[in-house]
Amino acid sequence: MKVITVVGARPQFIKAAAVSRAIAEYNDMNDLQIEEKILHTGQHYDEQMSAVFFEQLEIPKPKYNLGIVEKTHGAMTGRMLADIEAVLIDETPDALLVYGDTNSTLAGALAAAKLHIPVIHVEAGLRSFNMMMPEEINRILTDRVSQLLLCPTQTAVENLAAEGISAGVYNVGDVMFDVTLYYRDKAREQFPLTRWGLEENGYLLCTIHRAENTDEPGKLGAIFSALQSLSSQLKVVIPLHPRTRKLLNDYGYDHYLQDLYALEPVSYLEMISLESAAKIIVTDSGGMQKEAFFHGVSCVTIRDQTEWVETVSAGVNQLCSTDKEQIVVIINDLLLRQAQKQSKADNGMQPYGKGKAAQEIVRLLVEEI
Repeated sequence: MKVITVVGARPQFIKAAAVSRAIAEYNDMNDLQIEEKILHTGQHYDEQMSAVFFEQLEIPKPKYNLGIVEKTHGAMTGRMLADIEAVLIDETPDALLVYGDTNSTLAGALAAAKLHIPVIHVEAGLRSFNMMMPEEINRILTDRVSQLLLCPTQTAVENLAAEGISAGVYNVGDVMFDVTLYYRDKAREQFPLTRWGLEENGYLLCTIHRAENTDEPGKLGAIFSALQSLSSQLKVVIPLHPRTRKLLNDYGYDHYLQDLYALEPVSYLEMISLESAAKIIVTDSGGMQKEAFFHGVSCVTIRDQTEWVETVSAGVNQLCSTDKEQIVVIINDLLLRQAQKQSKADNGMQPYGKGKAAQEIVRLLVEEI
């Protein structure tokens, strides 16, 4: 069986690591072999956001790297669609595997569907119910053309059912939980906090990168003004996405960084180390919301909606607008509650499976395709 795996963005490299490892384990124990060939669209091109992931996470090197970067949504998706189609015609795989909700995901799914190649969508069924988000459009359309819809949670299964989709739908758990469990101890050993001069539970960790927060100067300024205000009582560590750093400079907000501990982009293992020891995480990243949940770290998400509603239901994740005062009030309230409780957050439940999602994905790939 031949499978083409399409990746292009940082979270997809992480998820692919778990499934590629499960495929290798399956091949070691079975006569039927799964031949996986990785196609990297090039959507994330920064060294810390791409190449280093394949090295640290032991992902097989991509056979194809399309190098498609810095395009508008339409131009990027269109070029990816054409280039992926050419690879699929040449390779004639039995299935195409895509992750999440990026332009790479949609382009891969459309190219395969038009060639009648079965599409397997990992993280199917997620919904923010905000059609202003490009990711929401990508995930809905990808689900519509997929044969295997592999959901990370029961909520995702129910979202698909509400849209009339039930065939080929499975709740396999979340591969991000698999990866976190696999790499957590390794990350702390390889990248101890002393690397950054930090102490356990002694800092706020922040990432901001979504266009909805960065493309409007007023919103970006309010977020960083709030972080600057908070830095007087708690060290604020922020690995800066290159695009966010550029926009801060363009908008004249770079002075906010003077009181923050701004880092260059960090690798995944470095981020896991930083996340697991943080006092509070502030982010607009879907992946970090879940990772905060996995580590038992209180999270404030600078978004109006989240696909990961389970983290909010558990009381570990709190949604927040870009209003400076609201950000400051929410985080100060969390700090007060933590001081009274003197412990990490208690996620109270585990809706993301048992850390075996990748093995379940491989099982279904073999049995259903």
